[in-house]
Amino acid sequence: MSASDTGVVLKSKLPKVGTTIFTRMSKLAEEYKAINLSQGFPEFDCSPELQHLLGKYVGSGKNQYAPMAGILPLREAISEKVYNASALTYHPETEITITSGATEALYVAISTVVHLGDEVIVFEPAYDSYVPAIEMNGGIPVFVTLSPLYDEIDWNQVASRFSEKTRAVIINTPHNPTGKVWSKEDLKALGELAQKHDVIVISDEVYEHIIFDEHLHVSASSIPALAERTFICGSFGKTFHITGWKVGYCLAPKLLTEEFRKIHQYVVFSVNTPAQFAISEYLSEPAHYLELSAFYEAKRDLFVQAIEGTGLVVKPSEGSFFQNVYYGDLSEEHDLALAERLTREAGVASIPLSSFYYSNSDYRVLRFCFAKNDDTLYKGAELLRQVKW
Repeated sequence: MSASDTGVVLKSKLPKVGTTIFTRMSKLAEEYKAINLSQGFPEFDCSPELQHLLGKYVGSGKNQYAPMAGILPLREAISEKVYNASALTYHPETEITITSGATEALYVAISTVVHLGDEVIVFEPAYDSYVPAIEMNGGIPVFVTLSPLYDEIDWNQVASRFSEKTRAVIINTPHNPTGKVWSKEDLKALGELAQKHDVIVISDEVYEHIIFDEHLHVSASSIPALAERTFICGSFGKTFHITGWKVGYCLAPKLLTEEFRKIHQYVVFSVNTPAQFAISEYLSEPAHYLELSAFYEAKRDLFVQAIEGTGLVVKPSEGSFFQNVYYGDLSEEHDLALAERLTREAGVASIPLSSFYYSNSDYRVLRFCFAKNDDTLYKGAELLRQVKW
């Protein structure tokens, strides 16, 4: 019996939200048997050692609920990792919470600080979970709009977006979908505004270990003006090729963490126990995450070189595992129409950048994921070289 047959009327909390572009493009790729460079997760498996560790802890009986905040060994390992990387100290017991992926961390952080009528500044193009979380909590997104080709941030424009109602700012570095890495100067500028207006910052740093060339990841928490007012959301899914394990974390000062955990406990309560133990042991070898940048930089370079001569304009990604390409010199098609046509006719699926803009602004840019096997990237590039524009 359909809902209409029952006479039930349900007022949607997200009336503008339908099937995501990621699901839509993956379904189209499957239908046309296209190479799927739209999927934002690795094609390859995780380390055999990590698989062994998961089995070890399943076999040793670590299969019941973990503590709400996460097992202490994992929180201690994260604290040590953060300190070794940036000399920042987060107390394992009071300032680190294990979450069901970074998406849960982001949702809970937003829910912790946003009340009805609060404004939240969002830099777009933006990952698609930010705005729905704001709106479900009665907040109002206020956008700082950048082009997808790594424009420098106009801090006068950013300052103009603040008002008496501004409660939080959401940032993402390294950035999905542009691949931009925020500089220390950018974070300092944000810190000045955050202090001036007494707002909370929610920093999505899931690609922290995927940085290219001479760029460095600068965590928002490394800026003194931000440290006391920032939630840092991270993910082991991106770092260790285990997106299906759904293990992330949130770092925040004690006061923020206390409020964060009040909501976290009623969203998921706790996170996959054997996976937490496996990751905590795997983190004992820093090379497992410190070598990641070189691994993905090689894949970025392979893909960029392979599409040379196509007429697509590429500014190599600074971080993450996404590469944007500008096709405006070849076609005037809307990016969604082109992405769908390339999937059907050329056999390569991508994501149109307009999907990352609240107003669906079209910059003639597509996003490709290069977290794929080398053969897949070569095949995808060869198909793009054959496109009839």
